[in-house]
Amino acid sequence: MDNHFETGLDVLKQKLLTMASHAETAVNRAVQALVQRDSDLAQRVKEDDRVIDQFEVEIDELAIQLLTKAPLATNLRLVTVAMKISQDLERIGDEASKIAKRARDLALEPPVKIVLDLPRIAGLALEMLKAALDSFVNRDSAAARAIIPRDKEVDALNKQIHATLVQHMEENPDTIGRCLHWIVAAKSIERIADHATNVAEDVVYLCEAQDIRHTGVKSQNATPASA
Repeated sequence: MDNHFETGLDVLKQKLLTMASHAETAVNRAVQALVQRDSDLAQRVKEDDRVIDQFEVEIDELAIQLLTKAPLATNLRLVTVAMKISQDLERIGDEASKIAKRARDLALEPPVKIVLDLPRIAGLALEMLKAALDSFVNRDSAAARAIIPRDKEVDALNKQIHATLVQHMEENPDTIGRCLHWIVAAKSIERIADHATNVAEDVVYLCEAQDIRHTGVKSQNATPASA
């Protein structure tokens, strides 16, 4: 492999992982701002979203340059998958910004007297994202496939939170506006898990040259692809 191309790939992967770190931090801060009613921290999340957006632009520009030089099919898949992952990371940043906005709005209102385990569902979503990124770094399609079914657990928790909030609104109509903010925030976390699932599916494509999106085939034995 050409040394210049190999160096470019290394830079691409490093930018992607740095972008992922920013996205994870944004989600953690947004949830913390929501739970702790910290409008200043929420504002930081909104401002830092520009950094994540810039990473997507830089990754796309570098990936396009590399695509013109990729000598093997495996390298073509790696570059295109990196672009797709950066798109999901950018959208995760967007979801963090949505949560931060709800946190700022809720900080201006009296707290809703209800127990909601947002940190748990956020933790699960972020664990999925970290595992998906690890599977990308390690080119481990079996690990990536194992992540995908975990999305159902996040979906179930989101449904529980939604049902709890709907019941609370029915019993306390004066809290409808505030509860809707919480519903939107929980849905954003559920979407973050969806993006983590997308990353895992992309890793399967990278390793096996098999697109498993929309197929229902998620956990068969991995078959590594050749160049």
